[in-house]
Amino acid sequence: MTMTVAITYSRAAIGIQAPLITVEADISTGLPQVVIVGLPETAVKESKDRVKSAIINTGYSMPNKRVTINLSPADLPKSGGRYDVAIAISILAAMEIVPVDSISRYVFLGELALNGDIRFVNGILPATIQNLASEQNLVVPTINSQEAALVEPDNVYRADSLSEIVRHLKEKTMLPPLQPSTGLKGQTSRMELSDIRGQLLAKRALTIAAAGGHNIIFVGPPGSGKTMLASRLPSLVPPMSIDQSLATASIQSVSKYSFDNEAFGCRPFRTPHHTISAVALVGGGNPPKPGEISLAHNGVLFLDELPEFPRHVLEVLREPLESGKIIISRAHHQVSFPANFQLVAAMNPCPCGYYGDNTNRCECTNDKILRYRSKVSGPLLDRIDIHIDVPSLPSGTLSDPRFAPKDEEHDQALKQVNTAHSIMMARSRKLNSELSNRDIDEHCTLEDHDQKLLDTAMMTLGLSARGYYKILKVARTIADIDGQVSISTMHLTEALGFRKLDRYQTAGMI
Repeated sequence: MTMTVAITYSRAAIGIQAPLITVEADISTGLPQVVIVGLPETAVKESKDRVKSAIINTGYSMPNKRVTINLSPADLPKSGGRYDVAIAISILAAMEIVPVDSISRYVFLGELALNGDIRFVNGILPATIQNLASEQNLVVPTINSQEAALVEPDNVYRADSLSEIVRHLKEKTMLPPLQPSTGLKGQTSRMELSDIRGQLLAKRALTIAAAGGHNIIFVGPPGSGKTMLASRLPSLVPPMSIDQSLATASIQSVSKYSFDNEAFGCRPFRTPHHTISAVALVGGGNPPKPGEISLAHNGVLFLDELPEFPRHVLEVLREPLESGKIIISRAHHQVSFPANFQLVAAMNPCPCGYYGDNTNRCECTNDKILRYRSKVSGPLLDRIDIHIDVPSLPSGTLSDPRFAPKDEEHDQALKQVNTAHSIMMARSRKLNSELSNRDIDEHCTLEDHDQKLLDTAMMTLGLSARGYYKILKVARTIADIDGQVSISTMHLTEALGFRKLDRYQTAGMI
């Protein structure tokens, strides 16, 4: 039997990128063994035992010679069991069990069981998306096929076992194509604003945040409705586009969580506990995996009880809040994950939670309140556009028929959000929260008397330049909700009213 070098392909998982990996197999004289080179990590080194058993249990024998597998490029770290199928096929091709010429037209992904079955691997969606630009056919595990079908490719096959792929390459039986995707699911259930009794100002602030993509923090005593308000935000924002949905799904695909096909098209709503570590929040590990801020990409990150988070954990949010991405560097990896999320935070006004409550239950001293609120740094608060009070409901509100749920309340807010969103897209092709300083100078101009009002507020509240521009962005969104071309005094004063925590800082009560 003539031995030759066989070449096929696979795809790595580096962040949400899937670079092409060339898999070469060479059979030469020497002691019977399988050697894998090309910077393989432990799971890849162990694939030789999985591949050997899978080939034997599929009905073939391993060559009684030295088998060398090269994974190229050699300087790119390889991890996981995703290369098993490609390695097995390259060995079978080197033994001329399958045609050598045919395997170069395929990219194989999948982990092999000892009996030759093909198991689930992460990162199928990014690999499928990047394979669209090539002329090669992609073979994925059947268990991953729904994920791959989301991009509606016409050159992807699914396989349950190594033997199925061998028969396909020999043109005895063809692998089945992917089933058509059912497309965007959107929101499967809607949480209504009308479920929340009272809190009209907080609902107004939430509507403005949804329209412009603004970060928002709710400050109020326990049970005032802060968490309920936050949970309504995903149902107020416009649906994701197909590109946004694929980007969000790609992050889920490479994460440690199982890919949920039913959630495709739904905006994520992540609610990490305050005991979370900085690595779990922003991502990390070896190889790096996405954290909560990336899993919330194109959706909402809700941080309840904000001062209870360790300060060093909150500080890592500052860069991604500005850039919309996070770069994780390790010894052999540098990975960039998108993290364009909308931050929603909630906190009590004091340690006991009842400062300013009409029941006068709070006994916290100013020093205690100062220490409590100083757990959240000024630079982080500066990146939050809207600060809003959520006071306790007056006695009798829950039973008062005047505050009964109104079905049209949510629809009216949704209409305002969609109208404002359409205006923003037509004007600048971006949400107001994403406007650059140059965009603000062009689209957020003020009359002279309004400019003086804002300058006075900036000095009185001690606003930074970032806070100054945040107010202009919020005012622009309020004007868009009202369908106004220019920002008026009414819009500006409402935006200034949404800087509660700045007012506390100025008064010496952070």
